[in-house]
Amino acid sequence: MADMTTTRPAAPTGRSWQLARLTAPIARLLAGRRFIPLWAVVHHRGRVTGRELTVPVAVRVTRDAFVIVLPWGPGTNWARNVLAVGGCVLHWKAADHRVDQPTLIGPDQARASFSGSQWFVVEKLMRADSFLLLHRQS
Repeated sequence: MADMTTTRPAAPTGRSWQLARLTAPIARLLAGRRFIPLWAVVHHRGRVTGRELTVPVAVRVTRDAFVIVLPWGPGTNWARNVLAVGGCVLHWKAADHRVDQPTLIGPDQARASFSGSQWFVVEKLMRADSFLLLHRQS
């Protein structure tokens, strides 16, 4: 899938939304911690309010980027905020990482960042069809 340029309104429903609601308390507690590489915390600023906001996310890491699953698509407020300003701070493994060049990618491009079992969860449970690629700043 080529780079995606449109956004659709978030409509959290179904299995992925139920999974998120069940895991949210644990994710908020553990996200960004040194020994929990599955979750990170996105620090971003609201487009309308200007408030500093945070959201825990599942993340996969490559040598020079982070791949975040967008189970409700790129229309979620936090994803739109990051795309609008061109970056954010990602707290992962007890360290802050400045990231920029947010790019929406599809499953074909994201697949290489996941193991077989991880991809099964993304594909079958989360049913995600969009991902956010964030590049580490030098």
